[in-house]
Amino acid sequence: MKKIFVLAGSDTSGGAGIQADLKAYQEIGVYGMTALTTIVAQNPEKDWAHEVYPMETSTVKAQVKTILDGVGVDLMKTGMLPTEEIIHFAADTIEKYDLKAVVDPVLACKGQDEPLHPENAKALREVLVPKAYITTPNLFEASQLAEMPLISSVEEMKEAAKRIHDLGAKHVIVKGGPDVDEQRAIDVYYDGEEFVTFENDIVKTNYTHGAGCTFASAIAAYTAQGKDPNEAMKLAKKFISKAIQQGFELNQYVGSVNAYANRV
Repeated sequence: MKKIFVLAGSDTSGGAGIQADLKAYQEIGVYGMTALTTIVAQNPEKDWAHEVYPMETSTVKAQVKTILDGVGVDLMKTGMLPTEEIIHFAADTIEKYDLKAVVDPVLACKGQDEPLHPENAKALREVLVPKAYITTPNLFEASQLAEMPLISSVEEMKEAAKRIHDLGAKHVIVKGGPDVDEQRAIDVYYDGEEFVTFENDIVKTNYTHGAGCTFASAIAAYTAQGKDPNEAMKLAKKFISKAIQQGFELNQYVGSVNAYANRV
């Protein structure tokens, strides 16, 4: 069984972060190991406000040592990295162990449109994304990495993908989802030579918590299994579409996608 090392945050409510990673890996058939960088808790007394608790760098490094020196992996995936120090450590780890890495450049918790720490966008852009085999930014993250205004069209998605590829990432997937077209969920893939646009009908639902993380996790899982990025993208698109179609309510604040939907 192929093994993936995830360097990312924990979502206490269970829908995103490493919880989403592990659910997707289980369904697709790869083995996931996790090094937690941060814990995100949602406060029910403050309308589900996200509260972020970064891990000590020494704790992160101890977890990574367990995984890479103690077991070994076929692929690395990154998610929420709370500090510049951890971002630099992630980039150094990719280089030290010569890892194929899928970088999901998480800059904000869902529903927020400002980076948790603006300096992290700079570190991702200059240090980590250039080492990515695949990077999977959403529209907000792509605009930050490409140093563009907030993206609102397919042409702007393509321009951002090109700029991010120019940073050094070998394959770029800009996750547009339902935010650039009223009828179609659109994502753009770019490998430095051509653009491929993936489209699906929009699923009318508010239960999309964890969609971005689950999509990136599925791309990582299929890549670890040996699929090329274009094929991994196609399979992941089918995976996340089913997960969104069968999303469900958690509470009055949020509803989660359902990775199990692909087994039903």
